[in-house]
Amino acid sequence: MAHAHWTTEPYQLSLPLNERVTGGRGIWLIGRLVVGCLFLMSGTEKLMGLDRFAASLVKHGISDSIAPVLAPLAAGAVTVGGLCIALGLFTSWASLLMIAFTIIAAFVAHRFWEAQGQMVAIQQAHFTKNMMIAASFCLLYVAGGGPCSIDRWWRGQGR
Repeated sequence: MAHAHWTTEPYQLSLPLNERVTGGRGIWLIGRLVVGCLFLMSGTEKLMGLDRFAASLVKHGISDSIAPVLAPLAAGAVTVGGLCIALGLFTSWASLLMIAFTIIAAFVAHRFWEAQGQMVAIQQAHFTKNMMIAASFCLLYVAGGGPCSIDRWWRGQGR
């Protein structure tokens, strides 16, 4: 088992990613479940209120002829992406989908450069939050679903 703290010893760096710190398997699973389930809930909410979601897209500058088409696509992507991340299923592909979604959402819904007054800081904070979420999906893309994932289970089955 890995040391309880990070070290640069060659032995430590040769360990699988989840074994480099104590509790790595569990922390990886918790992180994946939290981010995946939050996006799954958000996507489900959007799917159940597609008209409301499409109206919010129009409010944020998306054409009212495109919003009714874009709303179910975006809501479906967030729902499926969140579910896949939570389960650790096709994690790298789902991460790419979620990277694209969070960056696009930031530029559509959180245009702080167009805001006025106090809304500048609020929208800038939301924009920054989306960029941080996109960065976490970048890390998940590279690291994969981890030891407690369907992806790992399939690899162990000779898939």
